[in-house]
Amino acid sequence: MVYIPKNPLILVDGSSYLFRAYHSPPHLTNSRGEATGAIYGVINMLKSLLRQYNPSHMAVVFDAKGPTFRNDMYAEYKAHRPPMPDDLRSQIEPIHQIVRAMGLPLLCITGVEADDVIGTLARQASNAGRHTLISTGDKDMAQLVDDHVTLINTMTNTLLDPESVVAKFGVGPAAIIDYLALMGDKVDNIPGLPGVGDKTAAALLQGLGSIENIYQNLDKVAELSFRGAKTMAAKLTEHKAQLDLSYQLATIKTDVELDCQLDELAIKPADRQQLAELYRHCEFKRWLAEILQDKAPEQQNSDSPSQTAVQSAASESAGAVTVPPTLDRSQYQTILSQQEFESLLNAINSASLTAFDTETTSLDYMQAELVGMSFAVAPGKAWYLPLAHDYVGAPEQLNRDKVLATLKPWLQDSSKAKVGQNLKYDSSVLARYDIKLQGIQFDTMLESYVFNSVASRHDMDSLALKYLGHNNISFEEIAGKGAKQLSFNQIALEQAAPYAAEDADVTFQLHQTLWPKIAAEPGLARVLHEIEVPLLSVLSKIERNGVLIDSNILGQQSQRLAKRIDELAEQAYQQAGQTFNMASPKQLQEILFNQMGLPVLKKTPGGTPSTAEEVLAELALEYDFPKLITEHRGLSKLKSTYTDKLPKVINPVTGRVHTSYHQAIAATGRLSSTEPNLQNIPIRSEEGRRIRQAFIAPEGKKILAIDYSQIELRIMAHLSGDKALLDAFAKGLDVHKATAAEVFGVDLSDVSSEQRRQAKAVNFGLIYGMSAFGLAKQLGISRSDAQSYVNRYFERFPGVLRYMEDTRKQAHELGYVETLFGRRLYLPDINARNMGRQKAAERAAINAPMQGTAADIIKMAMIKVDDWLSSQQNDDVKMIMQVHDELVFELPTAELTAVQTKLVSIMENAAKLAVPLLAEAGSGDNWDQAH
Repeated sequence: MVYIPKNPLILVDGSSYLFRAYHSPPHLTNSRGEATGAIYGVINMLKSLLRQYNPSHMAVVFDAKGPTFRNDMYAEYKAHRPPMPDDLRSQIEPIHQIVRAMGLPLLCITGVEADDVIGTLARQASNAGRHTLISTGDKDMAQLVDDHVTLINTMTNTLLDPESVVAKFGVGPAAIIDYLALMGDKVDNIPGLPGVGDKTAAALLQGLGSIENIYQNLDKVAELSFRGAKTMAAKLTEHKAQLDLSYQLATIKTDVELDCQLDELAIKPADRQQLAELYRHCEFKRWLAEILQDKAPEQQNSDSPSQTAVQSAASESAGAVTVPPTLDRSQYQTILSQQEFESLLNAINSASLTAFDTETTSLDYMQAELVGMSFAVAPGKAWYLPLAHDYVGAPEQLNRDKVLATLKPWLQDSSKAKVGQNLKYDSSVLARYDIKLQGIQFDTMLESYVFNSVASRHDMDSLALKYLGHNNISFEEIAGKGAKQLSFNQIALEQAAPYAAEDADVTFQLHQTLWPKIAAEPGLARVLHEIEVPLLSVLSKIERNGVLIDSNILGQQSQRLAKRIDELAEQAYQQAGQTFNMASPKQLQEILFNQMGLPVLKKTPGGTPSTAEEVLAELALEYDFPKLITEHRGLSKLKSTYTDKLPKVINPVTGRVHTSYHQAIAATGRLSSTEPNLQNIPIRSEEGRRIRQAFIAPEGKKILAIDYSQIELRIMAHLSGDKALLDAFAKGLDVHKATAAEVFGVDLSDVSSEQRRQAKAVNFGLIYGMSAFGLAKQLGISRSDAQSYVNRYFERFPGVLRYMEDTRKQAHELGYVETLFGRRLYLPDINARNMGRQKAAERAAINAPMQGTAADIIKMAMIKVDDWLSSQQNDDVKMIMQVHDELVFELPTAELTAVQTKLVSIMENAAKLAVPLLAEAGSGDNWDQAH
């Protein structure tokens, strides 16, 4: 085991860090499209070193711009290296700024490389008897190792001392320059000795000691036991000048003239204010939180380089903070007496806007019991009203039933304006106490989402850090972690009250910050007030309605799936000639690519062959084995996600399944659902339809499903204004057949089913930004034929091409695109220097207005449907699910015809486009029959 003395001098090869961090996934960007992945990786490795070794002296050394003495010595030195990518070059200065702000000495010396500066400092330290730890991934540095110098590779956390160098390279540190000179280096374009690799170089040096000794004993080279030894002497003689040059190029200078002494490399206190500004700009939220919590850099948690993926890079600049960076909690009050409660009532009744929040026993809105409520009417002016803290020694609190009875008029008063963070949850909780929360004017989660859906996560803690520069009290701070975590009713008021009151205060101040930004953009304000905020109450109602599930049907389906899954596994084992773990990418790689020799279509970031779903799907087109794996994976997912899980999440009180719909997740405005996810049940497969058969209507009722037909194509027709596309929809034609007639130049009546299929692929492919290459793969045709289809499509539908070109241009100029109703969809990578990410952003720019407009329309339809249902005062007709472009209802059989006609009409008139909206309805005893 390599021993490192306490408090070594640490010398960091910053240039080595830089390239390693750049090539480590993921490739992060902030919300302005600026690359930040290398910044994160370099700083993360530095923080890890600080935490592990806690040094007093350290230097981070980077290569300076311009040529070095080695270029003067050999003009071709590093000549083959490609130029530094622009998105890496742009990260160098921010790295330097953060390093300096951390208090770490940073060195860039012109005319030499970072290796030479490190070598010089290491020799100075060795001569002074001080131990040095060099952090690098560069093998050249092994020549510096001695009894006082050790190398560390932070990517693998391995250490090299003199013995370890011998074990790794076959020669000791003193012979490393000779070793490198003999081998040469293709990356640095050091010529070396032709035909000599690492094994031959090591064998030469092990046999004769050094290059100098080798030339003094050329007659003995042929006696060495390595392949090619007999002809090696002649090669050494022929290429002596080249080898001498290689030796000089590989030698690290240890006598660079430096302006600083070792003692001047002491680590200084971090500039916290500057670090906070830099972290805000880069959008490293966790590190920003740590700075605001006043943690020293060496105390901050830091991930291993492989954990870079957990950092969120989709976050808008937090530089424009418009409120104080810390909140004053001194005016928070805990309400325990009737007099204090009446004072609170007076305050909220006279306030023009009140921030409101609930504290409960559970995140499950169907089980949560109300523990307390918090209110705020001005920055720093907040109350916590505890109602059900029941730990031993808890103070007497006001009676919950009496308090709710007193507060109910205010809570249900639509003229009393309220703001909250995710008030859908609070609405559902209050509904359990027969209170309909009204007067919801703002919701900070939705304000953040509407302002910029990709700016950050939209939870309160992230928003407080981003917009207020404030680090909230975390729930874990007051409740603990894991199995021993307390529920809110068990938390002492001394901790619970500041936490709860802060929630209301932060909500109020977030609204003060976000609303002016939204109000300045009429389109955003319209989306917030006419779509998102009204929708939250509708979603709360749908969630609480729930859907009835037949667990017996699902149980039978689970058995069928289990049998088929076992059959597929046995077939796969037979083809592979062995049993293996079907879920193991590593074992699949071995079988697919090493044993079966299937083509490698894509590699993982680590360089190994990918076994991702899309790769297997493509291989399955030609090979049986990946087809078995794909089907096995699909059925296993259906079984674990739906047939096994759905019966377990049936609410014991209602006997129904209650999902949670999320408004602030998808960038385009689409809703998503979790616990359980009801939006990804396949509709085209037999297995998926069987699952839908378990979604049933109660006795005497039916399931009604109403789905928008080809809504995104209709939106494309509206947005593009293309005459041929508008005419097809206006005439009620089969748009895919009409497209085929145009593209293939045949009469509508002569379009074949295959031509319609290809036209459909073109229609939907263009919506999603598919290239000719992608279309060719989907249709199984040549790339030239696919390009020909695309060209003919644009000739016949020039308005679509014009829309796409205009949309790309707008996206590049503004950084965003918009839906028909004003929802703004930001594209952080639209001007990224990395062309792959830029092209992906361009494809998203084309699709987002259509997908986002479709999302807006279904949301507007839900609001109008709910308004009509409420006006009928008929609780027997329930909206029970929303799935993409479809609404699902449960209603009495006797009312089906009349209600269906009305609901179809409402949905078709939810918005006015240049083409008709078409809503298609179906009904039955279960969801499958209704679709």
